[in-house]
Amino acid sequence: MARELDALVRVYGKPACIVSDNGTEFTSRAILKWADKNGVPWHYIDPGKPQQNAFIESFNGSLRNELLNEEIFDTLDDARRKLALWSYDYNAVRPHSSLGNQPPLEARRALEQVEGPAPGALAQNNPPDYQSQTRRISL
Repeated sequence: MARELDALVRVYGKPACIVSDNGTEFTSRAILKWADKNGVPWHYIDPGKPQQNAFIESFNGSLRNELLNEEIFDTLDDARRKLALWSYDYNAVRPHSSLGNQPPLEARRALEQVEGPAPGALAQNNPPDYQSQTRRISL
């Protein structure tokens, strides 16, 4: 988990805070050490209160119902391939009611036509000033 967080920081920059549930992957000594070393506050939602992290809980439910409960993974490569296919479908094909029944990719393109590049876009010309912005990553 810490290695993946390092990769995310390289791509997106250091978050102001990370919000997660109390799963063992987020409460381990390695994660606590990573957060301390990187100066990133970690906020745990209250046990039994998934509504405090509703967006990720909704995503996790979709992932479980649409992929994990439906597929058998023969190898790690097979799992990666199936996850990549599901991820593409989830982001580029499948309509989301919260986005006016558009896939996220289509909704983002529509927003960019109106407002220009979406805030937080992957490719940024000028690195943001993380000291003055509040950014959160939800896991």
